[in-house]
Amino acid sequence: MKFRYDVVVIGGGHAGCEAAHAAARMGAKTCLITMDMNKIGQMSCNPAVGGIAKGQIVREIDALGGKMGEVTDRTSIQFRMLNRSKGPAVWSPRSQADRGKFIWAWRHVLENTPGLSIWQDTAVSFVFADDGGGEELATRVTGVVTQMGVEFEAEAIVLTAGTFLNGLMHIGRTMIEGGRIAEPASYGISNQLKEKGIRTARMKTGTPVRIDGRTIDFSKAERQDGETDFHKFSFLDYEAHHDLPQMPCWTVQTNREVHEVLRRGLTDSPLYNGQIQSIGPRYCPSIETKLVTFPDKDHHLLFLEPEGNDTQEYYLNGFSSSLPIDIQYEAMRKIPALEHAEIYRPGYAIEYDFFDPTQLTHSLESKIVHNLFLAGQVNGTTGYEEAAGQGLVAGINAALRVRGEEAFTLGRDEAYIGVLIDDLVTKGVDEPYRMFTSRAEYRILLRQDDADMRLTPRGYAIGLADEDRYSLMCSKKEWIEKLLDFCKSFHVKLSFNSVLQELGSSPLKEGCRLINLIERPELSFNILKGRICELNALLEEIPNRREEIIEATEIRIKYAGYIERERLIADKISRLEKVKLPKDIDYHALSQLTIEARQKLSRIRPITIAQASRIPGVSPADINVLLVLLGR
Repeated sequence: MKFRYDVVVIGGGHAGCEAAHAAARMGAKTCLITMDMNKIGQMSCNPAVGGIAKGQIVREIDALGGKMGEVTDRTSIQFRMLNRSKGPAVWSPRSQADRGKFIWAWRHVLENTPGLSIWQDTAVSFVFADDGGGEELATRVTGVVTQMGVEFEAEAIVLTAGTFLNGLMHIGRTMIEGGRIAEPASYGISNQLKEKGIRTARMKTGTPVRIDGRTIDFSKAERQDGETDFHKFSFLDYEAHHDLPQMPCWTVQTNREVHEVLRRGLTDSPLYNGQIQSIGPRYCPSIETKLVTFPDKDHHLLFLEPEGNDTQEYYLNGFSSSLPIDIQYEAMRKIPALEHAEIYRPGYAIEYDFFDPTQLTHSLESKIVHNLFLAGQVNGTTGYEEAAGQGLVAGINAALRVRGEEAFTLGRDEAYIGVLIDDLVTKGVDEPYRMFTSRAEYRILLRQDDADMRLTPRGYAIGLADEDRYSLMCSKKEWIEKLLDFCKSFHVKLSFNSVLQELGSSPLKEGCRLINLIERPELSFNILKGRICELNALLEEIPNRREEIIEATEIRIKYAGYIERERLIADKISRLEKVKLPKDIDYHALSQLTIEARQKLSRIRPITIAQASRIPGVSPADINVLLVLLGR
C-alpha cells in the first residue's frame, strides 16, 4: 500500500496537532500518523494549559490561527490570570482543562479539518533520496514507512514524536520500555537520523502520582478557586467560554516526615543510583531532587489539580518522582489531607531521544535532511505550549515548502514563539528548555493582550488565520484607536477636582486631557465612565468584547512610554537582523576571531549578524570583526 500526501505529520501530541491542522488549513494535502487516535492531544503530565510565558505562547498560537486556545477554552474547568500583582508585560493566562474532553475536542477539530487525514499506526523509518552529488547536505526525505508496512510519500514531513523515541520509563529500579505509561516506545527513527549526521542525545522528564479524589480529605487542604471574568485564551468572539462546571484546585504541603520517607528511598532512586544518566528539567524538578538541592527546607508546596468533571482522578503537582512505588505511597500518606489517599498509578521518570536543535533553521527544517521539519520535545523542549508553538511553525513551513514559497519565521520582538525558536537554533540546549518571561528581552512588546495585533495579520497573509478572525482583529484595532483618540481630545476641567478628591486622586492644577487621568495608576476607564457621560456613551457603543478592548487600550495608555522605548531598542537591534552572513563563509580561516567564536560559528552557521551575536561564546569584539570583514 502506498499513500501520497503533500505533508505527513508524525505524532499526535500538541506539536503534531497544531502542525497537521496548520498544514491542511493552508491547502496542503496532509496526513497525521499517530499511535492511538484516542490519545490525540493527550496531556501526558499536568491537566493544564498556560502559565508564566506559556500562556502568552497559547495566545500567539491562537492569534496566528492555531487551535490550542480554542480547545482549551472549550474544555476549561478553571481559569486564572497569573502575575496580576505585577505589570501587564508578565500577566499570564492559565487554565485547568478536562483531560478527556480536551482529547475529544482536538479530535473534533482534526477530523473536521478539510484536507486532513488521520492514520493510526507507528512510523518506523524514513525514505530518503539524494538530490545529486552524494553530499550529506543534499539528502532529502521523501516518505515514511510504518509498522504495518504502509509507505507514505510526502513533499515534506514533520516529526513530533515527543518522548516516544527509544522511550524508557523508570520506577525505582524497575525499567519499562515505552513513551508513556501503558504506551509503547518508537524505535528505528533515531538511529536512522543519526546515520545521516543529525546529532542525538538523551533527556529525562517525569510525572507524579495520580490520586483517587474520593480518598482525599479536602478539609485539610486550602481551596484555590479560579476567575470568572472575561479573560480566556482565544481571541475569537464565540460563546463557548467556561461552559463546563468550574472546579477548584487545592494546595497542601510536604513536611519533615514526608522528607524522611523520601530520603530512605534515594538509594533506589534512578536519579541517584546511576540508572538515569540524562538531564532533567531544572525548573520542574522531581520531589527527590528538591530534597537534595534544598536539604534545609522542611516543606514544599504541592497542588491537587482535578483531571476533569467526570472523573475522581487528581494530579499531585510538585510531587513528580521516580522513586519506588512503596516509597512514593508511604511518603504521600504523610501529607495532611492525604493520610488515607489511594492512588491510580505511581509517578515515573522517562528518558527519550532528542536532536540537537542548532542543526535546524528558524523554520524548524533540518539543515542536514531537506524537507524534514522537527517540533516539540524532539528538539529538547518541555511543555505542551512550547511544543504546540513549534508544531504550528513547522506545519506552516511544511505547507509553504510544498507551495514553493519563502519560509515563515518570527522575530524575538514579534513573539515568544520567536524567542523560543531562536534560543533553540542559536544556543542549543543542555537541559529541557522551558519558556519564561525573563527569556524575552522585549517583554512589554510581547504581552498576552496584544498577540492578535502582532500576529493575526501575519497568519492571515499566509492563509492560516481566516477572514472572521482577521475582521475581529481589525474591529478591535479600530475601537482601540477610537478610544485613544477620544482620550487625547476630551478636555477635563478643574471642576472635575471634586470627583478626583472623592476617588482619592490628586487634584488638577490646570485642565488636562482625559488621557492624562487614565495614565494615573489609581484611575481606569471603569472608574471614570460613571463620572464622565461622554466616555460611558462611547464605551457602550462597543458591540462586543468590550472588557477586552478597554483593558488593551488602558495598557497602551498607562505603559506608552515603556512600550515606545522598548520598540526603539528592538528596531535598533533589528537592523543587525538584516545584515546577512554568507552561507559559505569559512570561519576557521578568520584568525581575527577567537578560537571559541570560530568553533561556535562553524557549528551553528548563523544566518545574520544579530543571530551570531546571540551565540554563547561569540563576544561583541567578534561581532565587530565580522562587521568590518563584511564591510570590506
